[in-house]
Amino acid sequence: MELNRIRFNNRLNADFVKELRLAVDQYFSSRNISPYANTAMVIKTICMISLYVVPYILIMTGNFGAWASLGLAIVMGLGATGIGFSVAHDALHNAYSKYPLVNKLIGVSFNFLGANDYFWKIKHNVRHHTFTNIHEKDEDIDAPVSILRLTPQAQWKRIHRIQPWLALPLYSLLSLSWVFYTDFNKLITYNGNGSPNPEVKHPVREVVRLFAYKLIYIFLTIALPMMVLPFAWWQILIGFVAMHMIMGIILSVVFQLAHIVEETEFPAPNDKGDIENAWMVHQLNTTANFAVRNPVITWFVGGLNFQVEHHLFPNICSIHYYKLSRVVEAKAREFGITYHNHHSLISAIRSHFRTLRHFSRPNDYALTAKAAA
Repeated sequence: MELNRIRFNNRLNADFVKELRLAVDQYFSSRNISPYANTAMVIKTICMISLYVVPYILIMTGNFGAWASLGLAIVMGLGATGIGFSVAHDALHNAYSKYPLVNKLIGVSFNFLGANDYFWKIKHNVRHHTFTNIHEKDEDIDAPVSILRLTPQAQWKRIHRIQPWLALPLYSLLSLSWVFYTDFNKLITYNGNGSPNPEVKHPVREVVRLFAYKLIYIFLTIALPMMVLPFAWWQILIGFVAMHMIMGIILSVVFQLAHIVEETEFPAPNDKGDIENAWMVHQLNTTANFAVRNPVITWFVGGLNFQVEHHLFPNICSIHYYKLSRVVEAKAREFGITYHNHHSLISAIRSHFRTLRHFSRPNDYALTAKAAA
């Protein structure tokens, strides 16, 4: 089924959608504030970039031993994760600034994490945000489907029996996959609209940028350190892999806690490709917040623990999600529409792994009633 055949019934809950949009608009207008980045966001941006760049500079001085350099590489992983969450992600949603050029320039930082901004938009902005938790349409819940079973509609395999133990090791490979596989896979399998297309065509400029930034990234993080640092090649690679494993685990866990927990639904379109729900209600049904009372997590992950607000309003800067969540939750409760919320990180993690255990059994998922047959 092609992506353009998936249709949402936006006639349902039209009053809720209208009033929610109005309430959010009034939130900003009544306070005379912009929905884009504010001073706090700019300060966070500087902090996250520094957390990535400063350890790199310290490593490249050659004044630190192998263990200290490994520790600095791990700090780089934290900084890279923060940039992905708190800087590039907003820019790639055009939510950082009202000026497209600013968003474009800040979004380029994504390429210096080993990923690619153009193909990320196809995978994330188009497929994930539009078709959240829909099997074989939302890639965030389908990959790697051969090893992990993340939806009740996915075919069960014997290896899924041990997926609760495989999950974290596989999650740690996420950003390494971005560097060496995912973006190139998108290059040959999807067109610019995110649909599978045997005659794939992407702008030549974006193809050139893909290879250029990949080469620059590999040169800066692998080749150059091997050229100038007094470490063996395998020590350099250990630091590189350690940095990416930290990134992969944190990035994966944050995204999984937002969609693959016990409360979220996995709707299936009918034979005509119709989802019998308004798109905004679909986002509420398939998305969950977590650790909403933890200011440290909220700051570090760029407000993406408020994924409900992000999925409903991806063009609003994440710095506003904490306060905006009160508006969204109140309006959802008023209309009797579900609003999923794990108050702590631990409760969300437990829910995620309970869900993995449910999916690890053939035809044995306690909450399958939530999924459309």
